[in-house]
Amino acid sequence: MYYQDHNPPHFHVRYNEYKASVSIEDLAILDGKLSPKALGLVIEWASQHQDELMEDWKLAEKLAQLKPIKPLE
Repeated sequence: MYYQDHNPPHFHVRYNEYKASVSIEDLAILDGKLSPKALGLVIEWASQHQDELMEDWKLAEKLAQLKPIKPLE
């Protein structure tokens, strides 16, 4: 997630040579590409943390400190 990034609310993913941005609202890929395995893991993690991701998005808009989000266990 980047400070003062453009709408819609999203987060950025990097995995090996892949990069993508993923919508927080519906967890759809907005741009880029991920391997099927990476996409599955990202969607699983994001679905567990959608509220936290949205909270961090709002903090980033205000240039405030983002809160850490736990990794997938």
